[in-house]
Amino acid sequence: MLVWLAEYLQLHVASGFNVFSYLTMRSILGILTALILSLWIGPRLIKALQRMQIGQTVRDDGPQSHLSKSGTPTMGGVLILLSILISGLLWADLSNRYVVVTLITLAAFGIIGFVDDYRKVIRKDPAGLVARWKYFWQSVVALTIATYLYWTATQPAETALLIPFFKDVMPQLGALYILLAYFVIVGTSNAVNLTDGLDGLAIMPTVMVAGALGVFAYVTGHVNFANYLQIPYIPEAAELTVVCAAIAGAGLGFLWFNTYPAQVFMGDVGSLALGAVLGIIAILVRQELVLFIMGGVFVIETLSVMLQVGSYKMRGKRIFRMAPIHHHYELKGWPEPRVIVRFWIISLILVLVGLATLKLR
Repeated sequence: MLVWLAEYLQLHVASGFNVFSYLTMRSILGILTALILSLWIGPRLIKALQRMQIGQTVRDDGPQSHLSKSGTPTMGGVLILLSILISGLLWADLSNRYVVVTLITLAAFGIIGFVDDYRKVIRKDPAGLVARWKYFWQSVVALTIATYLYWTATQPAETALLIPFFKDVMPQLGALYILLAYFVIVGTSNAVNLTDGLDGLAIMPTVMVAGALGVFAYVTGHVNFANYLQIPYIPEAAELTVVCAAIAGAGLGFLWFNTYPAQVFMGDVGSLALGAVLGIIAILVRQELVLFIMGGVFVIETLSVMLQVGSYKMRGKRIFRMAPIHHHYELKGWPEPRVIVRFWIISLILVLVGLATLKLR
């Protein structure tokens, strides 16, 4: 929005407004805007949630240390979404279809998560939004977006699969692109949701992955960098750098209140939306497989649940003391901050490995 204003002022007032046309400047302003908004809205939102008694319900069969979290305000993901959307609308180029698709994905999955949280904490329905309906609406949104992107692709690179560490392996997916995009969006959305079980555990890896995807977006949309790194040049991808910056800024602002011991939880409104937006950005910059690496903590958490359920149904035995796996380590005696920080360290390592694929190919 402000991009158009800056262009007008540059032409009719002063050439100095040209500074706002630079992607790097708008990315910096995007992260700062989202961060400041989060820090400003946060205390007000927490007080409002406390006043409305919108608090977290804690399971009795979980770690005993979590019982003290009961009643902690939840649905704080509204704070993250508002900060990202406002920052993105202000500093990103809204004529860019990649930006529009990304913000729509964020908002749509946020609405699904909001309905789930609303049913749980306000209507006091322990099940929330019934699982089959949650997956149904996630699938509708993901398939609609994937189909749109497939039919509006303007160059072969937009529907090719990039294989990490191999510069000459780039198979065309054809209609399979829709299926891949669907699984990436829905899978990442639910993976972040499963990871969001400890104070700050999900948000910091999200910030790191978003920052790394911002680097991928920048180089993918820059013809010289793309040619040098031998990756496809997709001009529209560059503008996603601003959105990634906004995600990182909003995430850091939320972490201010979500760090141990948490003053607020993000709820499904935050985790489902953040996972989906990471998925759609990875698709747009053609780095789905690298997302699998960088989001390794999300993958491990999801696999732990799948293995636990599968083992119990097939053998009647559990592999872990409790799933997702972060609860397993808690029940082994690890203090919650130790689990969180160690998972953050693992995330950082995996993000660096993902970034290394830009050069090691």
